[in-house]
Amino acid sequence: MTATGQHILIVEDEPQLAHLLEDYLEQSGFQTSIIHDGSQVSQSIRAREPDLVLLDLMLPGVDGMTICREIREFSRVPVIMVTARFEESDRLRGLELGADDYICKPFSPREVVARVKAVLRRSTEGSRKIPPTLHIDESRFKAALHGKDLDLTAVEFQLLKILAADPGRIYSRSQLMDQIYNDHRIVSDRTIDSHVKKLRKKIAVVSPDEELIHSIYGVGYKFEC
Repeated sequence: MTATGQHILIVEDEPQLAHLLEDYLEQSGFQTSIIHDGSQVSQSIRAREPDLVLLDLMLPGVDGMTICREIREFSRVPVIMVTARFEESDRLRGLELGADDYICKPFSPREVVARVKAVLRRSTEGSRKIPPTLHIDESRFKAALHGKDLDLTAVEFQLLKILAADPGRIYSRSQLMDQIYNDHRIVSDRTIDSHVKKLRKKIAVVSPDEELIHSIYGVGYKFEC
């Protein structure tokens, strides 16, 4: 099989599982390396940044949530969290810390490979997924689609700008609230949902057949065309 040349860092303290993932990823043409101890991850990424990190949450040394926060202080490398935690709050927290996706144990190794490919595809081709006819003018808080002004409010403009800046990335409602309302006012999840609904309506007026803002059930929203 032709190698992709892409390097996947597997952070997993169970050797058998780590080597199983290694085998499947290498069969798909990826290069891999394995770290078992969480305290070594940030240093390793600084020394040789991989193309993607598969990050287990329950690790000796430093836990996966802390590692993800540390990584995001110096790198935008894609991170997929691998966790045995099924609670929605844990998944949301991981996404809020900057993870690009999550996989719950037990999982199929083939699913992991498919998720890796999907996240890599989003990260390398994301900028091309923004419709060339979408124009965002930050200096005037104006956005136009197919040359037609969307007539957005300030909040709707900020919402579109945040989502369109990183196509395919899933943002939780709390992430969007934190970035839009940086004065830390108290607003509910329904407030974001309401703004998204209005933004979609304005996009539909200009382009009825084009869906740009996608809902991710139980998590939040992403921009993708």
